[in-house]
Order: sequence, then structure tokens, then C-alpha cells
Amino acid sequence: MSEPLLLVVEDDGNLAKLLKYNLEKAGYRCQLVASGEDALQQLAERNFDLVLLDIMLPGIDGFEVCRKMRQHQLHRELPIVMLTAKGEEIDKVLGFELGIDDYVVKPFSPRELTLRIRAILKRDRRGKRDVREIMKCDGLEVDIARHSVTLDGREITLTLMEFKLLVVLLRRRGQAQSRETLLSDVWDVDKSINTRTIDTHITRLRDKLGETGKLIKTVRGLGYKLDDTGDGREEG
Repeated sequence: MSEPLLLVVEDDGNLAKLLKYNLEKAGYRCQLVASGEDALQQLAERNFDLVLLDIMLPGIDGFEVCRKMRQHQLHRELPIVMLTAKGEEIDKVLGFELGIDDYVVKPFSPRELTLRIRAILKRDRRGKRDVREIMKCDGLEVDIARHSVTLDGREITLTLMEFKLLVVLLRRRGQAQSRETLLSDVWDVDKSINTRTIDTHITRLRDKLGETGKLIKTVRGLGYKLDDTGDGREEG
């Protein structure tokens, strides 16, 4: 099993390097970013085991990043440790209300930080072992925790975006989803991105799923839905 991958969101370059050094020394892999926007972009592209999040960031701050994560279906349970110079009680309360798992105030002990991260990851892995979400549809089986997809017992390789798109459609099966909604819920990035990006990924996803891909219907003038009712009509 590979080492846990942490997303470290810290705009102080020297501190970011120090964090990376100590965390890698403790057995973790790290991806460094210096802004909230870059953090959300990384979350849209890769799977992380924990996010170490500064509050004071250029652009959108750590609180807003946390709020966006907890509104996103695929990031609601991702552990978050806030790392900040702000030690006021109101900041801690707001952080926990937004759903963070722990709060570490600068200056901090690297040893204490790694122990807190280790405890959170151990608790998170235990919870995932106890509750596994597996979705099934027409020979398709999607294991959320393991990030795996099988079709009639054969493993299907999907990109992270294709996987997220499939999960959203499965969870909302039978419900039409606009391209804008899918862009927001799956990518969670700037809405200025062309919504036709969705069409490209839907095409690739259908191709990989073969006959089962026909369950993903086009809804004329709106977007897509996954329909496993047996009605083969296309609406677009």
C-alpha cells in the first residue's frame, strides 16, 4: 500500500518546504499548493487522503476552501486539518462548524502535527473499513472507498474525472442533470470553463462502459441523466 497523499495548502514558501520535509520524513507524500484556487483544482484532479489547510491565503481563504469541500459530494468526508496563526476561539469554532477535523496553531511542533495527522488518518481508515459504499447498476459495480469500477466482473479503468462523473450520475439516477450542475459538482472549478467539457467526458465514459454506457441518456437542451429503468428512449 502506498503512503498517504496529503494536500498541503500554504502560501508561505519556507513553511511549506519545512512541512513537506517533516511530513515526508514521517512517511507521507505531499503535494504543495499556495492558494485556495490551486487547492480546489488539485482536488478536482487527484485523490488525497488528507488536506492540511492554511486560513490566510491569497484569493479565497481557507474557510471558503473548506466550505466548498464540504458542499462537494466526493469531498465531504475528506479529513481537513487547519494550520494557521489565528488562534482566536471564534476562528476555531468557525472551522469546526465548517467540518474540519483538527486545528493546529502556528508556531507548532512538527512532531505534534504528524501525530495529529496519524491519529486522524487511522480513524478515517477505520471508518472506511466499517462503512463501504458500493453502488450497482446493470452489471456495473462502483466501490467508492476503493475508487474501483467493475463491469460484469471485469475492472474498468477510469480517469478521476470520469469516476466522479459516474458517481454523481449513479447517485442521482433517473434525475436529469444540467451541464452546469455537473461542471460544478464534479469539477468544482470556475464556471467560465466551457460546459462542453462535460460532453467530451460523457463520450469517453460511454465508450469505456460499452453497452452499459447507453444508460447515460442525453437530455435535450439540458444535459444528461443515468436511466436504468429499461426505457431506451433518448431525449436529445
